[in-house]
Amino acid sequence: MSQPSKAKLTNQDYKTYRRLLGYLKPYYVRLAVGIFFGLIYAGSNGALLLTLKKGVNNVFGLSAEQPSWAQTALVAALILLASALRGISDYLSKYLIRWCGSRVVLDLRAALFRKLNELSLSYFVASRSGDLIARTTSDPSLVESAVSNVVEDVAKQPPTLIVLVGVLFWLDPTLALGSLLLFPICILPVTLFGRRVRRFSREGQQRIADLVSIIQEAIVGVRVVKAFGMEESENARFGLQNRSFFSRVMRVVRAQCAVEPLMVFISMVGVAAVLFYIRWKAMPFDSFVTFAGALVMMYGPVKSLSRVHLQIQLASGGADRIFEVLDTPVEISNRPQARRFEGRIDTIEFDHVSFAYGAQPILRDISLSVSAGQRVALVGGSGAGKTTFVNLLPRFYDPTSGALRINGADIRDLTLDSLRRTMGIVTQDTVLFNDTVIDNIRYGTPEATPEAVIEAAKRAHADEFIRALPHGYETHVGDLGMRLSGGQRQRIAIARACLRNPAILILDEATSALDTESERAVQAALETLMQSRTVFVIAHRLSTIVACDRILVLAGGRVIEEGTHEALLARGGAYRRLHDLQFAAE
Repeated sequence: MSQPSKAKLTNQDYKTYRRLLGYLKPYYVRLAVGIFFGLIYAGSNGALLLTLKKGVNNVFGLSAEQPSWAQTALVAALILLASALRGISDYLSKYLIRWCGSRVVLDLRAALFRKLNELSLSYFVASRSGDLIARTTSDPSLVESAVSNVVEDVAKQPPTLIVLVGVLFWLDPTLALGSLLLFPICILPVTLFGRRVRRFSREGQQRIADLVSIIQEAIVGVRVVKAFGMEESENARFGLQNRSFFSRVMRVVRAQCAVEPLMVFISMVGVAAVLFYIRWKAMPFDSFVTFAGALVMMYGPVKSLSRVHLQIQLASGGADRIFEVLDTPVEISNRPQARRFEGRIDTIEFDHVSFAYGAQPILRDISLSVSAGQRVALVGGSGAGKTTFVNLLPRFYDPTSGALRINGADIRDLTLDSLRRTMGIVTQDTVLFNDTVIDNIRYGTPEATPEAVIEAAKRAHADEFIRALPHGYETHVGDLGMRLSGGQRQRIAIARACLRNPAILILDEATSALDTESERAVQAALETLMQSRTVFVIAHRLSTIVACDRILVLAGGRVIEEGTHEALLARGGAYRRLHDLQFAAE
């Protein structure tokens, strides 16, 4: 059973590496020039050896006639010329090929980031952010050696070996044949340790993802860590993963470090045997020096080519993780015949909509028609399906069955960009970027003028506190807006939505995490924002939705009650119980 598995793995290695090489296609011209200089480098090695043989013969007077000083100067000049040609071609070949390799890494990172932006929300729910960060940052760097170094070695070293082997056979065919018999034996350590390197490399990359996840959680949750005195616990958790990563790295290092000593020992066995042959054959001194020089120069190419397999194995783990992301299907995308949404919104209709995460149903057969300008509130216990309900509007998810329509058209027949341009979303967990206040407000509306941004901030009741910041609208808010209070962050998010001027506004418990004073300021901003818009609001505090046109009470993924605040209270059902419990507690 083991033999088929091994063949399958080898085929996968080949497919992975061939796919990596496909990223070199846009740079074939530069790569071809690099390979050309690699061939020049190979030829210059042979020229250097031959001029060296002539120089030894000349300097030590081994020929029948005593050479002149002019001949000696000519040989010296040829040696310098061959050496200069070898050095220049070596530099240009390395630079051009490694440029291509580094460019592939750049393209892979860009492709990964672009793919992450295309993937559906469900993918991120099921993934760890630390793992995704590691796949985007460290994994592409790992495959760089498999692209640049391997291509460089394959381009330069085989021609160099051919030239050097030609010199050896020209000097002594018998000795050359014996020396070359060692080559397959030198490859044995590579095949012995190559698969271990690949396996431990993949495990090591996974440990990096674990480390990044722990670091990210500790930074984002720093207040919680300190508040509960969990610093030592976090240190221990990080230390465990750090030591596990170190263990995987050292397994790779042990496998890599074992290769060269074994190769050198096998080579020295051959050198010892060659000494006896030279003594028996009485090889001329100039031929011996040239032969020895050729053998020494062959060591570099043999060593480099022996590492090719290791480098491919080492990079395959990272490449597999990269391609896992790139090959992930995008669940939410534009249909082939999707059209842009244009005009005003008249109606939004949920037509027997159901949704499930895998086998777990979240929404069940919801039918609802909302007219433009209505304010619709959603209330219910945790897990009732409120957030999933509003997440269907911008197509963060698609219904498992049924359809969601705008003006009678299935939103899956509209382009994502035009659909989402009609919507503004303000959530409880405000996301700000490490940029200036003004750039955070016009995020999603980059063409907005400074005057429009200021007007949006005024409508969001944010202009006053923004101007009080150290640099006003040019103040950097820090990671996730940590330099601002919760209420300030919320008002900047509301200003962002105001600037977008959406026809549909989605508010997902936008005030539930705020203190009373901040809530009043944010609620005032929301009242301004909600004017003349179709609004879907998820509310924890029922006092904030009294004025809504319709209130939907969700339980178990179904709408169990619907009506105005007064009508639902009068009915004495689930809404009345929620209301009484909340106000009794207050």
